[in-house]
Amino acid sequence: MYTTFFGLQEKPFDLLPNPDFLYMSRAHKRALTYLMHGIREKAGFILLTGEVGSGKTTIIRNIIRKHLQNRALSKVFNTRVDSHQLLAMINEDFGLSAVGKDKTTLIRELNDFLIGQYSQGRQAVLIIDEAQNLSPDLLEEVRMLSNLETDREKLLQIILVGQPELKKTLALPALLQLRQRIQINCHIQPLNPAEVEEYILFRLEKAGNREAVVFSSEAVEAVATYSRGVPRLINIICDYIMLDAFSAQQRDISAQIVHELARDLSFDAQYWESKTTEPEEPQEDTGSGIAQAAQAVRASVKLNNVLRSLNQRLEALEAVPRFDQSDIMDIRERLDEVEKALDARVKELWLAQQQFRVEMTMRQMQHGGKEIDETKKQQGTMRLIWNFLWGN
Repeated sequence: MYTTFFGLQEKPFDLLPNPDFLYMSRAHKRALTYLMHGIREKAGFILLTGEVGSGKTTIIRNIIRKHLQNRALSKVFNTRVDSHQLLAMINEDFGLSAVGKDKTTLIRELNDFLIGQYSQGRQAVLIIDEAQNLSPDLLEEVRMLSNLETDREKLLQIILVGQPELKKTLALPALLQLRQRIQINCHIQPLNPAEVEEYILFRLEKAGNREAVVFSSEAVEAVATYSRGVPRLINIICDYIMLDAFSAQQRDISAQIVHELARDLSFDAQYWESKTTEPEEPQEDTGSGIAQAAQAVRASVKLNNVLRSLNQRLEALEAVPRFDQSDIMDIRERLDEVEKALDARVKELWLAQQQFRVEMTMRQMQHGGKEIDETKKQQGTMRLIWNFLWGN
């Protein structure tokens, strides 16, 4: 409706998981890097988690489009099924017929198919989205599929994608064997306020006009607060903002507009599990007891929300079975950089020492072996070593 008015080629804040609109925040870039590392290294199990609307499916579609063209691929997006239905969906997406076949036949045919793909040099990949809906028994059956292997590598690579509840399920004692097989484990964090602004501008630019509307810094802060950095919620509130700006025939977006729309939409009640404190607009001090009481209630609500958030984070930390693979790799990369820098410094110092010796030998030859004045020696050689080490 508003695309023509704003000079856009398409809606910038559509909710479809379009890989063309994938904004590479620090968290999304890291997740994509580790996923691709796991795929290249043929890791048996890869785990990707994130809050609802964080961009997990968009990342998966990006990988499917750009990096999995030459692999046999099976995708499962409906996970509210039993074990027989799950196997049937996996086989059918690999191109195998599953009609009228029992579970044993499905497993045997899947195994034959994977062996055939391996003999042709093709890697087989299974992606299960919304995996948090799988029961512990179903997750154990998925683990059993990874037992299809040769002496050297797995015949089937499995990527589990789901919400944080999936980690809690995987933390159950009965799923210890599955946890131990997860080689790549990454979580998509929400966008920070600076990334929210970049995200909005990125999507406007992708849609055809980066300057279609102008968000004030306060408006961006309000969007970040209401959405809590979740891309899907940023899209929802920004789409309403664009529609409101079109109806008013204006391009400047203020914080007041964001607050009014959030109230009209009952944003917190609609898109979050419980009502939370909304960003407050500046108001005149009436000095009434009612205003003070309301302020105290808002403070109490805010404190409760903070405590609830801390409890959720503690529960998530307790559910993590081991260190995040992404953090370990990040530390290794930093150690490698430090080691390279030290090696370079040692090499420069060695070269400076060698040149110092050559210079001293040349001077002794020029003076017939006589002792060189200490002051002149320092002016040449020490400055040379300093330059090699520090550049000045």
